[in-house]
Amino acid sequence: MKKLFYLLVLASLVAVISACGSGEEQQNNSADNESGEKTASLYDQVMEKGVLTVGTEGTYAPFTFHNAEDKLTGYDVEVIREVANRMDVDVEFMETKWDSMFAGLNSKRFDLIANQVGINEERKANYDFSVPYTYSSAVVVTPKDNESIDSFDDLKGKKSAQSLTSNFEEIAKENGAEIVSIKGLAQSIELLKQSRADVTVNDRLAVLDYIQQQGSEQIKIAAKQDDASKTAFAFNKGNEELVNAVDKQLKAMKEDGTLAKIAKEWFGEDVSSK
Repeated sequence: MKKLFYLLVLASLVAVISACGSGEEQQNNSADNESGEKTASLYDQVMEKGVLTVGTEGTYAPFTFHNAEDKLTGYDVEVIREVANRMDVDVEFMETKWDSMFAGLNSKRFDLIANQVGINEERKANYDFSVPYTYSSAVVVTPKDNESIDSFDDLKGKKSAQSLTSNFEEIAKENGAEIVSIKGLAQSIELLKQSRADVTVNDRLAVLDYIQQQGSEQIKIAAKQDDASKTAFAFNKGNEELVNAVDKQLKAMKEDGTLAKIAKEWFGEDVSSK
């Protein structure tokens, strides 16, 4: 009787151990399947959907804004539209305030940002970038008939109309200019026209946009800094395949002149190269 009892107990233990082992094996196989299953890359998802989702402000002329017909347009908008067209996908814009732009990218609301994102070391630590599609630098603007200023060294002793606390005010100061305080670029240009200032130092893109809108009959760019800032499309890290696909099209656009053509339409000259 005891022998029969022990055999029953032993059989029960074996059954329990076998069941546990089987359960663990099934659990492990399930985990292996879940962890081993390859998820589609962002590039694959974009190509499968046929849509590239882009974060942009829509309120930052001339880069991304709504025109008189309320159509979203601008330099950045048209560049990424051409990239998407060459990738054979549609583009969907997610208009987002600048303060929330990177949060939107982090949460994967969109695939990339097209909004004149400057490349710097802090951003490079957290995001990947396409090849640059815009270069800008500080420029010296003078009256059209100026013949005495053609370099930053010539700013010494000159009256420079500048917005206070801006980087361009610092550049003017560093080169010995006497600062005339103004509120913005338009006012600084007016002072040049009225001969109340000799020069203004500002961003090349902003000046070119002003000239595109207002004309260059009375002013000119007399000098340009060699150092240029670069802007590019920003991506979350880990999406190299999509970055490479966008880069491929940007490079092709540079080679065939399309990028320069878009730049000239918006700025009157090629800002896609140094």
